[in-house]
Amino acid sequence: LIGSRGIRVNCVAPGYISTELTGVLPDEFREWALGATPLGRLGEPDDIARTVRFLLSDDASFITGAVLSVDGGLGM
Repeated sequence: LIGSRGIRVNCVAPGYISTELTGVLPDEFREWALGATPLGRLGEPDDIARTVRFLLSDDASFITGAVLSVDGGLGM
């Protein structure tokens, strides 16, 4: 319906990202998150920004209706 008007709709689903919000999480939870994430690290805000930049670029011009998990594999 809106794709025919050149409008694409996508979603970015971030995992645990190193921010002030996650900085106050208890150490036990942080250790769990790191252990449960296959890439073994929290994401950085730039990881999310690069994903959004990609979705806004011409390289993603044929992507619509997608949910991109940017979570280091946590949701696998």
